[in-house]
Amino acid sequence: MLRSAPVLLLALLFLGCQGDRTSGPLPQEAYVWQRSWSPEVRHAVGRASDLDGLIVLAAEVDLSRQPAHVVHIPYDADSLAGRRVGLAVRIGAFSRGGGRFRAEPGEIAFFAGLARELVDEARGRGLSPSELQLDYDCPESRLREYPALIRAVRAAVAPVPVVVTVLPAWLQHETAFSGVIQAANGYVLQVHSLKPPTDPREPVVLCDSVAATRWVEAAARFRRPFRVALPTYGYKVAFDARGTLLGLAAEGPGLAWPPGTVLREAKSDPGIVATLVDVWTRERPRELSGLVWYRLPVPGDRMNWPWPAFQAVRAGQAPRRELRIDQSSPEPGLVEVQLRGAGEAEVVGPGRLRVRWTGDAFLASDGVGGYRVRRAGQSEIALERIAHSAPLRPGDRRTIAWLRFSIPTEIQIEPTTPP
Repeated sequence: MLRSAPVLLLALLFLGCQGDRTSGPLPQEAYVWQRSWSPEVRHAVGRASDLDGLIVLAAEVDLSRQPAHVVHIPYDADSLAGRRVGLAVRIGAFSRGGGRFRAEPGEIAFFAGLARELVDEARGRGLSPSELQLDYDCPESRLREYPALIRAVRAAVAPVPVVVTVLPAWLQHETAFSGVIQAANGYVLQVHSLKPPTDPREPVVLCDSVAATRWVEAAARFRRPFRVALPTYGYKVAFDARGTLLGLAAEGPGLAWPPGTVLREAKSDPGIVATLVDVWTRERPRELSGLVWYRLPVPGDRMNWPWPAFQAVRAGQAPRRELRIDQSSPEPGLVEVQLRGAGEAEVVGPGRLRVRWTGDAFLASDGVGGYRVRRAGQSEIALERIAHSAPLRPGDRRTIAWLRFSIPTEIQIEPTTPP
């Protein structure tokens, strides 16, 4: 188990906390949030058999269009057979038109009908939904309207439990928040969020462990069981040349940003999240009843954790970061320098490496894969990492340079700066 300074800091937050406490491993589930179920998604679902359940995105509703536009997600029921499976409805896409749910008979009936349709469809495909989740970032000013929708959906899908996702900002509206969670069968507190910085130089944090702990303690005071959603994913954050935020991008095809765009990555730190898991395993409010990972890592993801890191964090352990520097000689006189990710988490290559040899058989060299070559002497070159070169994931190999000699020659490689 971890015994780091962050653990001690979080433990101090528990001092003075009221209410019953408990300990022990928490049930863990994961969201499958993909819109298209590729072979890679099916593979990830298959290897996640040790999770206590999965919650699949079943539909998205866009209220900014009239009538509301619904996209049904074609999830693979066969891949989910025999599993505990919940269904999620994302109510979003409000950036245009200002569409929001209103507690009017027509809209309530629309959502109740959609919920019943999704549950019936799942049953018809051989699944027994364990719950229906409503994922709606309701404006704080309209929280009092939300329970009417929740109660209507509960009546439509009973006895399937209806669960709502909630935002930390809602906790300060005690009466309205109590109304929301009393109307539902359960709720999931999302402690991950991205507050885009106004300056590209500011840190971008997806999960603040101190804030997450504070929110969990605050939620526990409402005396209703809840789960916590923790992030595994990341974003690319784009700024123009003047530092103005242009937008965010996650997995999927790369966006065509305008010339001069500055891109930064905002990723969930597995070490920080592992600390939370470790602390809550050893002590937590009794109301905290489980963890839900957003989202299940899939092979090919570049903005999500590698699977080994996911497994380590689930156990409350910071994933190992390990880098190997290898060399190979694919033909006489040619030497290639390679980096290999040998740990559980992503790792960045060294900022600078020194490559030396003896003799005068050297002919030429060049850097590739995010490195450039600088001649450092008669029998030495320096390999320098170019800014923003991609990190290596576990098992990745990357050639970063080649050297050509007139005869077979041995080289010595050593990093001169840390990653």
